[in-house]
Amino acid sequence: MFLQAKRLDVVEPSPTLAITARANALKAEGKDVVGFGAGEPDFDTPEHIKNAAIVAMQKGQTKYTPVSGTVSLRDAIIEKFKRDNHLTYDRKNIIVGVGGKQVIYNFFMATLNPGDEVIIPAPYWVSYADIVRLAEGTPILVQTSPKNNFQITPEDLKSHITPKTKVFIFNSPSNPTGAAYTKKDIEAICNVLINQKLIIMSDDIYEKIIYDGLEFFNPAMLSPELKEKTFIVNGVSKAYSMTGWRIGYGAGNPEIIKNMDTMQGQSTSNATSIAQAAAEEALKGNQECITQMVKAFDDRRKKIVNSLRNIPGFECNMPQGAFYVFPYINEIYNWDKFKALTIGKESLPKSKIFCDYLLEKYEVAAVPGIAFGDDNALRLSYALSQSAIDKGVERIAKMVADLK
Repeated sequence: MFLQAKRLDVVEPSPTLAITARANALKAEGKDVVGFGAGEPDFDTPEHIKNAAIVAMQKGQTKYTPVSGTVSLRDAIIEKFKRDNHLTYDRKNIIVGVGGKQVIYNFFMATLNPGDEVIIPAPYWVSYADIVRLAEGTPILVQTSPKNNFQITPEDLKSHITPKTKVFIFNSPSNPTGAAYTKKDIEAICNVLINQKLIIMSDDIYEKIIYDGLEFFNPAMLSPELKEKTFIVNGVSKAYSMTGWRIGYGAGNPEIIKNMDTMQGQSTSNATSIAQAAAEEALKGNQECITQMVKAFDDRRKKIVNSLRNIPGFECNMPQGAFYVFPYINEIYNWDKFKALTIGKESLPKSKIFCDYLLEKYEVAAVPGIAFGDDNALRLSYALSQSAIDKGVERIAKMVADLK
């Protein structure tokens, strides 16, 4: 009996989740694994947010809600856009989903037809391309490099737009590189997009985690015309350390929102009512928790980059946002001892061979760059304690020294 749907032939299990699961399994065996894999803050959800969920339960807010989210949460999202981004939306422009990932999934399922092309700058978040494929679209990957800070150039973008282009994905700050675009950078890109018949999907999930005084912008903030072309994805997972609460939201054209509501109504229906109450408090309540978390991430960011730059064969850009570094390690691929590791594994990406060896022999979990569309690198999350970061980097340095 053939049990697998053919649509699954074009996708892979999430590499980041797989790495984290493997690291946890080794920990359960008693191994002292340092996990750089998970894309979630190591801070607890703030108390005032957790208390809002408790109060919601006590008030009996444990029933179904509208598919697109409670009125009060959507109003809080509308106010957030007005306060933080100077964007005005109505309830018909807003949808709440079970995490930002579901919002992105429903967006593509509601907008793409077979053969529609989606331009994705690489390196990219692991699920973009697979979700596009599940929606019968065609990912068009545009490679960037550390030399231009992993940013797509207007020229590269323009050269990849065709009559089949339906969506351009914009992610700033970026997972996996931490690269962030300035207002001037975004204006240059949007000069290419403004007259094109396509949708800009702006993934703003790391909006609040930025450094060095950088001011956040997305395409919708530049002009009314660009706002009409832009669908924004955001959520509470990263900024408020609420990954397990699974609340994301989207804002855009009401026709898109209506179609996404239809999709969601036939899958999960509404997001969890209690989690929606917590998300509402996150958006409306005291924001000092973000400031404290970003300050800690900023300190870790500088330390891990400086440490990695001292490892032979590592080149590491300084990220402007999020909580990841994406060091290039391709020089190591030319070393004889590393080449010996690849014998019999010639079909495997080199970054996977590197990360597999790092985990099994040195008990450090990192995500191979190939998962993000760039085999020259690996991704390390610094959303863990400084002592754990120091231990993990020391082990990476030991592995590299042993390979030298």
